[in-house]
Amino acid sequence: MEIDSLRKLYVEELKDLYSAEKQILQALPKMVKKASNPQLKAGFEEHLRQTEEQVKRLERIFEALGKSGRGKKCKGMEGLLEEGKEVMQEDMDEETRDAALIAAAQRVEHYEIAGYGTVRTYAQLLGEDAAVRLLQQTLDEEGATDKKLTALAEAINVEAMEEIEA
Repeated sequence: MEIDSLRKLYVEELKDLYSAEKQILQALPKMVKKASNPQLKAGFEEHLRQTEEQVKRLERIFEALGKSGRGKKCKGMEGLLEEGKEVMQEDMDEETRDAALIAAAQRVEHYEIAGYGTVRTYAQLLGEDAAVRLLQQTLDEEGATDKKLTALAEAINVEAMEEIEA
């Protein structure tokens, strides 16, 4: 497909995010199982529920555009999740694994924040006001999740460090 307009680029970027979110839906249950910290497990479970809603928002945007979200594989997210999968297979103590899971999750969040910020701006320029609101809602959630992960990391990273010193 030739991308010769901002509208086509907007749709392609939305498809990329849709693929990314669908991949995240498959990865999060595995992260829940591997996390040992109860707050981290709960955070991943909460993000799973949020991600389900974010997929629905994207589907609403595609419906309004008369387009399908299918047909594109987000290779960036695929790579980030593959790195996270490798972390889950490493031989680590629980606290260190939790710290590594948070690092992997934050890379995913930052990727999403960049993607949603971009498509929200495109939607603004294209006058897609309903989409702007939906995309901003997701962007806000992604930012909040990143802040929660940072707060958890501040405690879990110290626990991981203490394991080494013990």
